[in-house]
Amino acid sequence: MDFLLLATMVAIGAYGLKARDQGRRIILLGTHLRQYQIEKLMENLTEGYLRALGEDDPERRQQIWNLLHATEGSLANQFQTFATEFARVDESQTRVSTLPVALPYAARLLPAASFDVRKAFSVHARGIADAARNTEQRSTRDRAFTMSAELFLMQHTCHWFCRSKAVASARMMARHQTTHQQLVDAVAPDTRRAYLALIEGAKPR
Repeated sequence: MDFLLLATMVAIGAYGLKARDQGRRIILLGTHLRQYQIEKLMENLTEGYLRALGEDDPERRQQIWNLLHATEGSLANQFQTFATEFARVDESQTRVSTLPVALPYAARLLPAASFDVRKAFSVHARGIADAARNTEQRSTRDRAFTMSAELFLMQHTCHWFCRSKAVASARMMARHQTTHQQLVDAVAPDTRRAYLALIEGAKPR
C-alpha cells in the first residue's frame, strides 16, 4: 500500500513538472509568434491552394496563383524575421527532447538526447524561403505541394517544442492526415538533409 501511495505521488509530481515545463515552452513560443501573422498566412495559403487546384477556368486559376505567390513571399519574410529573433533566446530554453516519451525537463537533464529548436527554425526558414522563390523551378502544382510540406513540417516542430514529438505527430495526422515521415519525404532535399542531420544527430544513444 505504501508503495502504491509513493508511486501515485511520484506520478502526480512528474505530471505537474511536465505541465509546468510545457506551459513555459508554450508561453515562450507564443510570445514571439504573436507579433506575426504566420498562422493566418498559412491558413490563407492552404485554403488558396485548394481553391486554385479546384478552379476550372484557367484565367481565374492563374489569378489565384498570382495572389498566392505574394502571400508566400510575405509568409517567408515573416518567418525569417521570427527565426532571426528567436535565435536570440538563450539555448537553455530552446532544447527539444528526442526521447520517445515526454519527461519533465528531459532536454536539460539529457542534453545529448535533444536538439536546438532555434537551428530547426533556421532550417525551416530557408526551406520556406526557397519554396517561395521557387529556386528549384517546380511547376505551380509541385511548388504548392512543396510549400505545404515545408509549412507543415515547421508546424510539427512548433508542436514538438511545446509538447512532444508524439503529440506533434498525432496532431499532424488529425489535422492533415499526414505522418511525420511523409512530411520529411515531401520537403525539398536541402531541407530534408539539414533537418535530419539536426534531429538524428540528437537521437538517444
